[in-house]
This record gives sequence, C-alpha cells and structure tokens, in this order.
Amino acid sequence: MNSFMVKVNRFIEVFIEQGGYNEVLTGLKNTLLIAVTGLIIGIVIGTLIATVRVLPKYKLISRILDKICTFYVALFRGTPMVVQLLVFYYVMLPLICVKMTSVSVAIAVFGLNSGAYISEIMRAGILSVDPGQMEGGRSVGMSYGATMMKIVIPQAIKNILPTLGNEFITLVKETSVVSFVGATDLYVAFNYIGSNSYEFMVPYLVMALIYIVIVCLISLGIKLMERRLRKGDRK
Repeated sequence: MNSFMVKVNRFIEVFIEQGGYNEVLTGLKNTLLIAVTGLIIGIVIGTLIATVRVLPKYKLISRILDKICTFYVALFRGTPMVVQLLVFYYVMLPLICVKMTSVSVAIAVFGLNSGAYISEIMRAGILSVDPGQMEGGRSVGMSYGATMMKIVIPQAIKNILPTLGNEFITLVKETSVVSFVGATDLYVAFNYIGSNSYEFMVPYLVMALIYIVIVCLISLGIKLMERRLRKGDRK
C-alpha cells in the first residue's frame, strides 16, 4: 500500500508541479480533434461512396465509379491504420513536396480510413430502407440524387446510428497510434509523465480511465440520440 502511495505521489508531483497536465490537455484535445474530425470526413466520404455503389449499373460511368470505390474501400480496409499513417507522412508527402503538421496528417488519414468503413455501414443502411421510399420520391418528380439525399439517406442514418457510434469509439481508441508520426495524444502525454516520474503504472491507469470515461460519454450520447429519434418516429 505504501509503495502504491509513493507512485501516486510521484504522479501528482509531475502532473501538477511540473506541468504534466498541460501535456494531458494537449493530448486530450488532439485525441478528440482527430477522432471527431475524422468521423465527419468519414461520414461525408462514406455517404458518397455508398451512394455510388447502390447506383443502378446501367451506364458505363456508374460501373467505372463503382470499381474505383471498391478499390478505395479494399485499400483502406486491407491495411492497418498505422501503416497508412506512416506511408502518408513519410512517403507520400515528401514525394509531392507538401508540408503538413502531424495532427493534420492524422486527421486526413483517419478520415480516409473511416470513410472506407462507413461506406459499407451506410450502404447496408441504404439497402435496409424500403425501396418504396425511392419510388415515392421519383414519382413526385424528384431526381435520383435528391431522393437519395432528402429521403433515403436520413432514414438510413437512423438505422445505422449505433454502428456509427461504434465507429466513433474505434476512432477514439485508435488515436493512440498517431505518436508514430509525432503527434501528441493521450498516450504520448501520459508516457511523458511516466518518463519524468520514472513510474508508469499510475499514469497508464489514469490514461485507461480517461479512455473509459470518453467511451461511456459517447455511448450515452448515442443512446440519447436514438431515444430522441424514436420519439420523432412515434410522432
């Protein structure tokens, strides 16, 4: 017990007296920024890809777009996130002579990766909507795109909301790999505290607790959104 209290005191000393909390706040901000922005980008990309993949394949252009989208999804689902980060940051950016911050790179890669997964989630959601909804929209003179965006996709999002919540949780947890490109996240912040206190047990326990709290808050938010949407459907 005394040994554990010594470790706690070392953690408190580095966290408060030596300004370790600044690292934690920066890490928490970057973790949430990467996860939230990555999810938003992923939803946009995923919705576009899902829309293309459910298009009737009567025309050549729709078949070509479908092949491109299929390759995109296979590429990002078939390689680990950390590999995508490393290739993007250390290979692609130097080749095209573009400079980006490590956080910006992480946001871009997380968004592209999430888009591949969300496209499949969204496609399943679109296919779960009654085909009569599309027929009804077209029968009143709406175009295919307008019917999809205004009628079908909003209903699909209701069906896939829990799965989107799981994708958000996955993004939050996977931000721990952004340290490979020099970005400061929660892992880097608490690793800094552990290195300066020469004790890693308490920092890692606190880090795990913060991740658990974030995930619980996300789960609660998704449940509240589902409840509100169900009330709207009953009305």
